[in-house]
Amino acid sequence: MTPSPVSPALAGDLPSAPDDLLATRAGEGDEEAFAILVRRHSRPLLALAFHTLGDLQDAEDAVQDAFISAWRRLPEFRHGSAFRTWMYRITVNRCLNSLRHRPSPVPLNSVVEPAAPGIRSSPARAAEQDALTDALVGALGALEPQQRICWILRELHGLPYAQIAHVTGTTEQTVRGRLYRARRTLKEALGPWR
Repeated sequence: MTPSPVSPALAGDLPSAPDDLLATRAGEGDEEAFAILVRRHSRPLLALAFHTLGDLQDAEDAVQDAFISAWRRLPEFRHGSAFRTWMYRITVNRCLNSLRHRPSPVPLNSVVEPAAPGIRSSPARAAEQDALTDALVGALGALEPQQRICWILRELHGLPYAQIAHVTGTTEQTVRGRLYRARRTLKEALGPWR
């Protein structure tokens, strides 16, 4: 694609432009518009990929592949959904492909979340918090990948059911069922921590 010229007036407004406009301009070959979209959406997509795959390098690869795919397919993007939703869907597909080609399960606790202030006030409390974190990570890792993705999109990214259904290519009813099973499994796994 040949980058389209950017008028000086529009160039200044590009960083604050809505995703629709940026996606349209990027679809016309505007690399700066696409770079803004990448910066705007990289962090949540990386979090989604990491929580799904459990490995930072694999997550970075999945997100990079998703953006490369999006760049190639932007001229076909019809704005039937938000750019963010479209990117979530591409990233989820990349993650699922990666999981299908994995020889064995990957632990989700390769990077530990920092503890909240005051959590580590005593060695006993710190050990308890570490054990709870390990139990949650293990329980998430044991979920079926589609359930894990639905749970991550809902609980960690706050997406509504309709958007999750669009991202995962299913119905809202299927999403609700997967979330129900995921929550039930997590509740059973974390029962001793209540």
